[in-house]
Amino acid sequence: MIIRGGTPLYGTVDVQGAKNAALPVMAASILLKGKRLALKKVPDLYDIHTMSDLLRHIGITVEFKDNLMTIDVPDELSWDAPAELVRKMRASSLVLGPLIARCGKAVLPLPGGCVLGSRPIDFHLKGLAKMGAEIDLNKGSVYATAGRLKGERITLDYPSVGATENLMMAAALAHGVTYIENAALEPEIINLADVLRLMGIPVKGDGTQTIRITGKPEAGPAEAEIIPDRIEAATYLMAGIITKGSVTVRGIDSGLIDAILLKLEEAGAKIDIMLDEVTAGCKGSLTGIPVKTMPYPGFPTDTQPQLMAALSLASGTSVIHESVFDSRLLHINEFKKMGAKIELQDSTAIVTGVAKLTGTEVHASNLRAGAALILMGLAAEGVTVVHDLYHVWRGYEGLADKLRSLGADIELTA
Repeated sequence: MIIRGGTPLYGTVDVQGAKNAALPVMAASILLKGKRLALKKVPDLYDIHTMSDLLRHIGITVEFKDNLMTIDVPDELSWDAPAELVRKMRASSLVLGPLIARCGKAVLPLPGGCVLGSRPIDFHLKGLAKMGAEIDLNKGSVYATAGRLKGERITLDYPSVGATENLMMAAALAHGVTYIENAALEPEIINLADVLRLMGIPVKGDGTQTIRITGKPEAGPAEAEIIPDRIEAATYLMAGIITKGSVTVRGIDSGLIDAILLKLEEAGAKIDIMLDEVTAGCKGSLTGIPVKTMPYPGFPTDTQPQLMAALSLASGTSVIHESVFDSRLLHINEFKKMGAKIELQDSTAIVTGVAKLTGTEVHASNLRAGAALILMGLAAEGVTVVHDLYHVWRGYEGLADKLRSLGADIELTA
C-alpha cells in the first residue's frame, strides 16, 4: 500500500461485524447435526474464508455472500483438520472443543496466525482433559478422543478468550453441568453464549467470571447476528486523531470500547458519543500517558499498536506496558524507521513523542501492527509504503475504500 500522508481525515464509517466473534460462532456450527446456522453481519475477511474452508474440509456446507452466511451441517462429519488451513490462523483451534463433543475425536495440527509469542493452547487442553477427553500431543498435532464429555468445574489459570470459547462449546453437548471459573469477560464471549442459547443450550453467567452451561444431547438450528468489531471501530477513531481530523464510527455500542475511549480522552482527544455513533478527533497534540494492556474490560492488546502510533506524535512521554502477549511489541523497529522515538525495556515501551513522522518503506509483522503502520503513514510527511498487507486483510474489510472515503490518499499495489 502506498500512502501519501499529511491529510486530516474527516467523515463517517460503518463498523463491520467482529472477526473475533464470528470465528467461534462459525466453529459452534459443528455442534449441529443435520441442521443449519444462519448468520448476519459476518465480515468478509481472509480469516473468515479460512474458517469456512476448514468447515468445508470436515464435510460442512458454507455459503457466504454480502455478509450473510448459511452453514448446513450433515449428520456425519470428518474430524481431522488439515495442517495447511490450521497453520494459517490460530483461531483454528476453536474447532477442537466442538469436534470432540460432536464426533468423540479430533486431530488438530498446532495452529498458526500472527506471531505474538507463545500463546499456547494448554488452557484448552487441560479443560478438555478434565471433561474426559484423552489428549495426546504427537508430531506437532493434538490427537483427542472421548466418549460423551462430562460436565465439570474448570478453573482457568488465565482468562483466555479462546479457552473459554472452546470449553463453552465442548460443554454444550456434555453430560451434566459445566462451570468455567476465571472465564474471559469479552463481548465476543457473550455473542457466542447468545448463539448457544439460540441453539437450545442453557448458558448462564457469560460476561462474568463464572459461566454455567447445561449440556444437551443435541443442539438445534439457529439464526444469529455477529456483534460490531470494537477493534476496527477503535482503529478508525485513532485514524481521525493521528491525522488531526475527526472520524465518526457508526453502529457500535460505546460501552464496548470504554477503556479505549477513556485513554484517548486522557491523552487529550475529543470524544463525542451519540446513540450508536462515536466521534473522535484532535486539533492539537496529544499528551503522553501511561497504558497497560489487560483482558477485557481493560485496555485491549489488539489496539495497543494503534495507540502507540498515535502517541508517537504526542508531547511528552508515554509508558506502554504489554501484559497480554509477550511478542506484541515486535513492531517497534518498523515504527522507528518512520522517526518514532521508542525504547523497549522487557515488555514495556517508553515512547517519547516527536514533532513529525517521515514516510518510508515498512513491513507489517502482524494484523494490528500493520493497521498501526497505516495510521502512521496517514500522519507522516511524504510517502509511506507498507508491505506484507496480507496480515491486515485478515482483520479489516474494505480498509482502503473506507480510508479513501475519509479523504486518505492511498493506492493498493499488486
